[in-house]
Amino acid sequence: MTCVGHELELKATGHRLNASLPSFRSLKRLNASCEVTPVELPHCNFVKGIDSGAENSEILLNGLAFLSAGLKLPGIKRPEPDKPGQILLMDLKEDDPAVLEMNIIGSKFDLSSFNPHGISTFTDEDNTVYLLVVNHPEFKSTVELFKCQEEEKSLLHLKTIRHKLLPSVNDIVAVGPEHFSATNDFYFADYSIRSWELLLGLAWSYVAYYSPEDVQVVAEGFDFANGINISPDGKYVYVSEFLAHKIHVYEKHANWTLTLLKLDFDALVDNISLDPVTGDLWVGCHPNGMKIIFYNSESPPASEVIRIQNILTEEPTVTVVYADSGRVLQGSTVASMYEGKLLIGTVSHKALYCKLEQPRSQPPVKTKEHRTEVPTVCQLKAVFGISTYQTAIMNWWA
Repeated sequence: MTCVGHELELKATGHRLNASLPSFRSLKRLNASCEVTPVELPHCNFVKGIDSGAENSEILLNGLAFLSAGLKLPGIKRPEPDKPGQILLMDLKEDDPAVLEMNIIGSKFDLSSFNPHGISTFTDEDNTVYLLVVNHPEFKSTVELFKCQEEEKSLLHLKTIRHKLLPSVNDIVAVGPEHFSATNDFYFADYSIRSWELLLGLAWSYVAYYSPEDVQVVAEGFDFANGINISPDGKYVYVSEFLAHKIHVYEKHANWTLTLLKLDFDALVDNISLDPVTGDLWVGCHPNGMKIIFYNSESPPASEVIRIQNILTEEPTVTVVYADSGRVLQGSTVASMYEGKLLIGTVSHKALYCKLEQPRSQPPVKTKEHRTEVPTVCQLKAVFGISTYQTAIMNWWA
């Protein structure tokens, strides 16, 4: 990635932002001056049937992939704004997998307002699969609990979960049928107040743990908490801090508050997926967040996929696996791996399916101690260190 300075002309709106302190801070948080150097992958094709985005995905051990499609967000351009959202299914064990829309059944569920965001699955001891879906009916926040009926390719709606500590849920990781941790990307539920929260960089968003018996905040102080996931052994929780360009790693004690490792990227990290075999993190990123907000078809939002290996060691390996300027794929949000097959989703564009026989990628990014510094502030970098949770709080007014 490269940067073009501290002043940005927004062709989509005709306005010009000066490098005054507040606007420059906002530009920095959105990586507004960054452009992408493409990193291509062989054997990639668009997923037929996805034209309005697949914001999140979850892959079971048997290769069945769930995708949340059709997310509507205020201010974000979407090709089919009146069409309800969908949960799509793909079988990645097939040579040429196709998507099908899962039929949602349940008399109390309102399909017309379905607006799915983050998703997570939980498989019970009897192999019953539950799908938990973040939903934004009328731009509010709920978590919907479904039971997967694989033979019928359907979802049985069981329950809608609402709580005052779940005002603006973005992503979710299930640890039981009704037990999960969720990121709240904003502190406030009211959209008029959220705009001030965003502009002022208050860093008040948080992670909440929900169970039928207890709901509590387990980590806070984020500048837009976004993706969340858990290690295959269940010992560590990963949280992406979107506007601070960070991924935090927590050891999962009873209160989930100890930060062991902090990664810094010059990209806006979105959803986090895990390879269940290797434990590698696959992260969908937005190199330039300004292009998501101010959409311009002549300069569309870029896409980037990062792989993090050995994240719990002192020197994790960070690799840019895929990067595109928006010419092919616009606004990547998630990247999920299954047996050498990579599925990349977007906010409101298409989805890409790649067979990685011999993945081509940029050389691994070295740690700060061993890396040669470069003059561009947008150069991808990784900074590693042990810290307490308090040091993760970002104060952009400082």
